[in-house]
Amino acid sequence: MNNQTVVALILLLGGAVLIYFGLRAGNSFTSEFSKFFQGAPSDKSIWLVVAGGLVAIAGVARLSIRRTK
Repeated sequence: MNNQTVVALILLLGGAVLIYFGLRAGNSFTSEFSKFFQGAPSDKSIWLVVAGGLVAIAGVARLSIRRTK
């Protein structure tokens, strides 16, 4: 396993963790409070899910790029 693969797997794992915490934050009391009064979940939960998705996409892109020497 080369360094490129290790970095890609770390990005995928990091993205999954951020998405998980974003979804958990979306079900928290403060997010439910925000949904009730503003009609949308809290900014924190939205940003965690978006950041997690972008990091996971970067990991997939890194895995899909093949470098030849």
